This record gives sequence, C-alpha cells and structure tokens, in this order.
Amino acid sequence: MALDPSMPVLVVDDYSTMIRIIRNLLRQLGFADVDDANDGASALAKMRSKRYGLVISDWNMEPMTGYDLLQQVRADPGLGGTPFIMVTAESKTENVIAAKKAGVNNYIVKPFNAQTLKAKIEAVFSEKEDAAAESAR
Repeated sequence: MALDPSMPVLVVDDYSTMIRIIRNLLRQLGFADVDDANDGASALAKMRSKRYGLVISDWNMEPMTGYDLLQQVRADPGLGGTPFIMVTAESKTENVIAAKKAGVNNYIVKPFNAQTLKAKIEAVFSEKEDAAAESAR
C-alpha cells in the first residue's frame, strides 16, 4: 500500500493550534481529506463511522490520552489495522517503548516540519508494503 494522498486522515489533538499546524502540513503534502477530533473518545466515534487511512494523534490529551486511544484502536477488530502515528512533545524512551508495544506505527517528536511528517508517513506505508510483500510469499 503506497502513500496515497487521497486517503482520509484523522488528526487527534486537544490543542486546536496543533490540529491547524498538522492539517496545514498535510495539505502541503497533498492530503485533502483531513478530519480532526479534539479527544480520544470523539476520535474513536469518527473512526467507527468513517474508514481512515491514517491517524495522527497527540500523546498528551485529557481525559483519554493518545496512548489510550491507540490501545482501543488496536483492540478493535474493525480498526486494528489502521496506521497510527503518535505525536508528542517528550521523547522519553519509556513512552516510545510503550507506544511501540501498543502497536504504534511511528512516532514524531514536536516540533516538526513537513519533511519530517512526510518521512514518518512514508516510513509507515513502506513498512506496510514490506509486510504485505512478506505475507504474499
């Protein structure tokens, strides 16, 4: 599955400025179908009503953190395969390890630019391609 800018993307962050920044970066990269949610619960509701090709979620949110959201997404058979990128201001090793164990596809530390976002998204989709090629063998 190659990087497809026509796929819907869901940006989850409780800080509206950050949603706007990520939305603008995604637009620069050619993504037109970008939805947003300001907490994990509304993100889950949106994910259950629309199929997203990618979720980009902040880690630090209340009451449901991005980590909690990731765990719920991975536990849901209908949503479990959705590519998920976690965004955080902290690059704590234990957070990265916890997110990886919970099934995050990639991790971005703030601040970041369009090139970083593009590289992380491309890495997620080249991983998926490699996995698909592996399972086809």
